[in-house]
Amino acid sequence: MTSPYLTTFILFFSLLNPFLMSVYMIGLIRYTETKVFNRALIQGSLIAYVVFLLFAWGGEAIFSQYLNVRFESFLIFGGLIFLVIGYRFVFQGAETIGEMRGAPEHLAGTVAMPFMIGPGTISAAVVTGMSMSIGEAALIIALTLFLTCSVLIIMKLSHDHLKSSHSKYIDRYFDIVGRLAALLIGTIAIDMILNGITKLIEKV
Repeated sequence: MTSPYLTTFILFFSLLNPFLMSVYMIGLIRYTETKVFNRALIQGSLIAYVVFLLFAWGGEAIFSQYLNVRFESFLIFGGLIFLVIGYRFVFQGAETIGEMRGAPEHLAGTVAMPFMIGPGTISAAVVTGMSMSIGEAALIIALTLFLTCSVLIIMKLSHDHLKSSHSKYIDRYFDIVGRLAALLIGTIAIDMILNGITKLIEKV
């Protein structure tokens, strides 16, 4: 049998997926200084870590009891956010993410949401909190975020090192892969919206 710790790690790592996230964040990788990018990435990961722990501890009750909203509404809204990102990415390319950068002091929030904190990862945090203790969940989530940040930082350093000599190929790669990834983003977004609507109908 597969260890629940390994299952949880694979779930979180596949949702965060630093390789796919690097395509979403290509605007930040291209136009942000390395120190600023790394600092924003670490701060954004810390924000995401606190949020994930909160939902792992409180579960779905946070929505129904404390926020007095339905979790399905969160799925629908999160799906709409990713649908907009996917739509703009398909028709405008990677530059659309660059437009979402904002001021340097706000980059941590941009990295945390919607790149790390989303309906999928929050749902995974809720499931993790139900399957293991909060201490175990904290360790698994911390390990996943650490690996994700490490991979993204390495990719940022590699991009900065190669962009002067192979900029044409790097730009072409990110543009093509980014537009293909946007199709996946849009598909996931539609699925989130449909799941939210379906669950709302089932509860009526």
